[in-house]
Amino acid sequence: MNTYGRLPVTFTHGEGIYLYADDGRRYFDAIAGIGVNSLGHAHPAVTRAITEQAGKLIHTSNLYHIELQQQLAEKLTRAAGMETCFFGNSGAEANEAAIKLARLYGHQKGVKKPAVIVMENSFHGRTMATLSATGNRKIQAGFEPLVQGFVRAPYDNIEALTNIAENNADVVAILVEPIQGEGGVRVPADGYLSELRQLCDARGWLLMLDEVQSGNCRSGHWFACQGEDVTPDVLTTAKALANGVPIGACLASGPAASVLAPGNHGSTYGGNPLACAAALAVMETMASEQLAQRAGTLGSQIREQFAQQLADVDLVIDIRGRGLMLGIELSVPCPELVSMALNSGYLINVTAGSTVRLLPPLIMSDAQAAELVTAISGLIREFAAQHVTAAAS
Repeated sequence: MNTYGRLPVTFTHGEGIYLYADDGRRYFDAIAGIGVNSLGHAHPAVTRAITEQAGKLIHTSNLYHIELQQQLAEKLTRAAGMETCFFGNSGAEANEAAIKLARLYGHQKGVKKPAVIVMENSFHGRTMATLSATGNRKIQAGFEPLVQGFVRAPYDNIEALTNIAENNADVVAILVEPIQGEGGVRVPADGYLSELRQLCDARGWLLMLDEVQSGNCRSGHWFACQGEDVTPDVLTTAKALANGVPIGACLASGPAASVLAPGNHGSTYGGNPLACAAALAVMETMASEQLAQRAGTLGSQIREQFAQQLADVDLVIDIRGRGLMLGIELSVPCPELVSMALNSGYLINVTAGSTVRLLPPLIMSDAQAAELVTAISGLIREFAAQHVTAAAS
């Protein structure tokens, strides 16, 4: 179906941070499959795990115990400081599980129409419930009637949430991204997550964090919330968890850990042996190579280098991010930069219309990072010059 506006390139294989097209040309992958290929392409540990597991067992269904799923759940909950885990196949499914969990939690407390607070400019997926939760009208348009039960609030605004709390007795949870990805790599003020935690504790709400994009070491911590030492009631993750093999996870702790019971939720493929083998290899590699710390250090260097190289470009209004989740916001829409970068051998993304988003593999070297900064800075300068010329004419 005509659901994608694909770029004019087809890749045949990859190695490390590079992808190779069918014409033999090499591309620097600075978007990593939209934050998925954090270990790059054809990582030997992941390849080995997938190959060995495919020769043993791919799928049995969740009618039976799955040893690798149990191992992954134990490792993942330990890394997140959580208690229980449900496996699906994507970030959208993980968020769908979180929304269902919140509603059941509300009903168990006697709330007839439980509501979840969600943020403006957020993105949580494209299923009916998650697109309804998403704060982007463009994604919702044409799919009405939307799923009810969501209350919208501005991102990074505790006062607005306090006002909602005083006027809506049906709220049972907050669903929020610690860093908004699709919304333009928006980083909230320091202390925002801690204040959310305090508000939820005071009101008996669940704090649900969507770490689909910010999790798995990308932010400089295993999960972005750990930068503020905040433990949510529900945490969702996917994307980089298995480096491209489809998997998603909804983790829970405290009262939320025991809300779902047999029959409440399920997934045919979720947490199958192949996906879990790949995810275990990813987690082991990230831990042994200390990639969370690496992402934090390298991300700070990259932001500083961009600030230096783009200091005199008037169109650049902000350079922000955490770890290797990076955004360069321009004062004008800049979708043309994606094609300009492609023609120069670099894969990037423009989100929220005017923000260049970079989600490079965490295995990137210092030299490769410096190359990326120089190349993208040059393209932004070129775009800015073209914009000035066009405006003058």
